[in-house]
Amino acid sequence: MTTHDAASEPAPAAGPAPAPGLVAELAPLLAAESRAEAVGAGIEAGDLEQAVWLRLLERLRDDDAPARPADWLRRAVRDEARRARRTAGRERAYPHEPAAPPEASPAHGSPERSALVAERRRVVRAAVRRTPGRCPRLLTAMLSPEDPTYREIAGELGISQGSLGPMRSRCLGCLRRMLAAEVPAPELRGKER
Repeated sequence: MTTHDAASEPAPAAGPAPAPGLVAELAPLLAAESRAEAVGAGIEAGDLEQAVWLRLLERLRDDDAPARPADWLRRAVRDEARRARRTAGRERAYPHEPAAPPEASPAHGSPERSALVAERRRVVRAAVRRTPGRCPRLLTAMLSPEDPTYREIAGELGISQGSLGPMRSRCLGCLRRMLAAEVPAPELRGKER
């Protein structure tokens, strides 16, 4: 009778292991695709790569390995970049959080650009205060960083939610006419001829 050592038995696999060459094969492609898409998405290429690797691992865990990994990877990078753009568009800064310095913000780029952006915002806020009737309160609520819902704005103004849309349209039209004379048209880009 022989003794059976449990330590010498191979452990059962927890799930399917990725093909040994799959990671090495996809890494350069993923790096290149991530660098190309990250700029337009406004995120770092490394973050985009990590998100795609995570999606691949989740698929492999669920025994749903892609049949054509390179094609799947390209689609996954684009999907993650789209998701990052949507997320960035919905994000709002906390009210007590300090703003990023102008040099860190790609939208500003220079002190002159920052000054122009600040001046345009000041002009818009001043024009909002000069609009007639309930428009100043409505437009101020709509420009609020808290991003209130229509229901919250209607409750604050004491009007029905159904009349908020037409009122918003009239107020924005009034504001647009006021600003047409005050804010110059954006400068043309490209070469002057």
